Amino acid sequence: MALIDASTLELSEKVVAINRVSKTVKGGRIMKFSALIVVGDGNGIVGFGLGKSSEVPDAIRKGIEDAKKNLIRVSLKGTTIPHEIIGKFGAGEVLMRPAAPGTGVIAGGPVRAVIEMAGIKDIRTKSLRSNNPCNVVRATINGLASVKSAEEVAAKRGKTVKEILG
Repeated sequence: MALIDASTLELSEKVVAINRVSKTVKGGRIMKFSALIVVGDGNGIVGFGLGKSSEVPDAIRKGIEDAKKNLIRVSLKGTTIPHEIIGKFGAGEVLMRPAAPGTGVIAGGPVRAVIEMAGIKDIRTKSLRSNNPCNVVRATINGLASVKSAEEVAAKRGKTVKEILG
């Protein structure tokens, strides 16, 4: 997973989830907000971040800063992904399948945010097992990071793309 320099990119961000969390101390409960943010350039680069603060805007700002530190490049084949993949993280599992042009993004909340920020236009997904937004986003990112194009596979095996595709 090669990290990308965010300073040169034009990134857009999307808030996936805002959660109120509390810590119990001797004097009572301390309330804070946790924000899950996904950023991307809409052209194959995507990342996510978590920010926590006592105010929502601060949590979102921290989440965006964290997301810019965790960017990955996604291998695309036209407007979709090259092959089917199952992304996993903890109890979160996301099945992602390539789709024909014109299909659109068939995905639920957290997965849709990651897919749209990555710039994928045609894909079919199914979130399996966990529906915790944080685990689902991480599973989606892990799946997209492990997608390999035919060129990458051919180079790794020392063959031509024609030999790989048959």
